[in-house]
Amino acid sequence: MTYILSFIVAFGVAAIAGQILIPLLRRLKAGQSIREDGPTWHMAKQGTPTMGGIMFILAIGVAVLTAGWEDLLRGSRNHLYVFLFALVFGIIGFIDDFQKLRHHANEGLTAGQKFLLQLAAAIVFTVLLRGSGYLTPNLYIPFLNVELALPWVVYMVFAAFVMVGTVNAVNLTDGIDGLATGVTIPVALFYVGVSAWYGRDDLTVLSAALAGGLSAFLLYNFHPAKVFMGDTGSLFLGGMVCGLAFALNIPLVIPIIGLVYVAEVLSDIIQVVYFKKTGGKRFFRMAPLHHHLEMGGWSETKLFCVFSGLTLVLCVVAFLGVMNRYPV
Repeated sequence: MTYILSFIVAFGVAAIAGQILIPLLRRLKAGQSIREDGPTWHMAKQGTPTMGGIMFILAIGVAVLTAGWEDLLRGSRNHLYVFLFALVFGIIGFIDDFQKLRHHANEGLTAGQKFLLQLAAAIVFTVLLRGSGYLTPNLYIPFLNVELALPWVVYMVFAAFVMVGTVNAVNLTDGIDGLATGVTIPVALFYVGVSAWYGRDDLTVLSAALAGGLSAFLLYNFHPAKVFMGDTGSLFLGGMVCGLAFALNIPLVIPIIGLVYVAEVLSDIIQVVYFKKTGGKRFFRMAPLHHHLEMGGWSETKLFCVFSGLTLVLCVVAFLGVMNRYPV
């Protein structure tokens, strides 16, 4: 089966790439700058190689062009569209990482620059999916098995908001060793199951490649991490998570399978708003949520296991919510 081949190819390429890329990043002194206002014990991670997301991006690209080649020949290009969409976000993240390394700081591109680039990518991707015939302005509601018809303009605004929000939520989740990786693997497996159930072989190949590449990356990214994915990897993952949801035309599934992402970004928003409204008081010990729990005594390994396990359960629930959309 092509999706098994896709998983194996992506896993193998990423595992081999890690053996080459990590020493190279060390030689290039591409070390992560740790937030000064973050947990004090994170300062020990200062200098850990970043931009490791390159290894699974490369691996997924190779898998798409090998295991997914027959789909391309048949004219199925949605897996390529989603990959390229996510790649654009990965490039934005790479530029951001490069700027951080260049200036030896934890800040790269400005928020405005990132937002405009991400918004442009979201609009182009939505137009491509619409042109492919798979994306409609009918918003599918999981569990209720009904569709809500929206004007295209409204749907485009909704899509851009969800895409940019999801990408940044995944980026925010990448704050401790292996967390974004571990949470996204069950999400990738969810997409494997749904795309196979819907008969979308091209997207099954892409989803399996995502699962394979991340599984190999976890060998290097699990606590204590030998490499971080950087914004290069986390923005790419955000693009994959929302890109696959829209390519399957089930965007409302994102808050379910991505509840951890949502909780992370909401905790950050709540912290900022509460801080401003109360003149300097904090709602959480530290935002985002994983830092709050860390400062409450949770280890990075416990956070990884709990958040990944919760996401796995939610993905099973979400599958039950969308499995009846098309008759089998």
